[in-house]
Amino acid sequence: MELGVVGKPNVGKSTFFAAATLAPAQIANYPFTTIEPNRGVAFIRKRCPHLDLGKACKPNNAPCQDGTRLIPVELLDVAGLVPKAHEGRGLGNKFLDDLRQASALVHVIDATGGTDFEGNPVPSGSHDPLDDVRFLEEELAYWIAGILSRNWEKDARRADLEAVPPEKVVHGRLTGLGLTEAQVHLALRETPLDPKMARWSSDDLLRLARTLQRRGKPMILAANKADLTPPEALERLGKTEGYHVVPTSSAYELALRRAAAAGFIAYEPGARSFRILDPSKLSPAQQKGLETIEAFLRERGSTGVQACLEEAVFRLLDLIVVYPVEDEHHWTDKSGNVLPDAFLVPRGSTAVDVAFKVHTDLGNHFIRAINARTKMVVGRDHPVQDGDVMKIVAKV
Repeated sequence: MELGVVGKPNVGKSTFFAAATLAPAQIANYPFTTIEPNRGVAFIRKRCPHLDLGKACKPNNAPCQDGTRLIPVELLDVAGLVPKAHEGRGLGNKFLDDLRQASALVHVIDATGGTDFEGNPVPSGSHDPLDDVRFLEEELAYWIAGILSRNWEKDARRADLEAVPPEKVVHGRLTGLGLTEAQVHLALRETPLDPKMARWSSDDLLRLARTLQRRGKPMILAANKADLTPPEALERLGKTEGYHVVPTSSAYELALRRAAAAGFIAYEPGARSFRILDPSKLSPAQQKGLETIEAFLRERGSTGVQACLEEAVFRLLDLIVVYPVEDEHHWTDKSGNVLPDAFLVPRGSTAVDVAFKVHTDLGNHFIRAINARTKMVVGRDHPVQDGDVMKIVAKV
């Protein structure tokens, strides 16, 4: 699963990415610092089931730290977006193409209002960051509408004559965008349209594209530079209707993670505090910087970066974690590794969905599943729950 980190230039987008992944990213105070997309892996946290088993786990794809399972999520940091990107302005076409497979978008905005639409520095408070949200939505909608409208009238007339459902037609045109048939179906239900697709106008396609964007590329707002933003401005952003907003200080998070990696402090991403390991190793400037960050954590509770990622995965996308095993009694794989894997699946997924997630052959030859916690045998349509440990039984 992939999260796209998006936003206009110079809002701290690459700093957010670097803080979340500790992957190298070019960071500078001018537009188009990022040209080629940066890819990295971040981790979201869940309580590990080995605490219930009473035996240490041996993870394969998701490490465990003191009972907290760290589940990997791929992050993609793309080029900064400017207005008219869908017409190819700036690096627009590249930006949009890079986002094709993103399941959701983390939109990093400058909460201080200190950057204009182009990403150039302006006096704090002189630009409304919510305008950036609206313009990004429009760019994405025009992008999707542009894909839908190619040879639309001709293909729509043929589909109408052959009684092809609109869901099939629309989904077939958008397969490269990672949208599911369910998302397309819901978007069509929510958009009033003529029963005959050949009668859909360019305005109709744009309205449908706006709904598809909300359904297929949902967005969470990282109100960045929260350490420089007045509380009343953060409060106003937090009341933005239709969005979940998380105040973030990616610069502080990056500083903390780098200090922890260097052995200066003990810090767990998302924590409310940190501990200096050896004050004698810190310069006066480093000591003062950490004191400033400590005061921010006391006020805000965290830097917000980890919270933003977890809100995107667990709330925006509504994913849950399932642990497949081969031995339902010992919660192990065939090599005896306890709870080796953790998989993210959409809430409402069934046992056979989990089987396909593990391996296509398991899904194709599914017989039954066993809930390792309850030892109950369940069928292919049984909905799995967050934290389930499941054994999949398939034909050999």
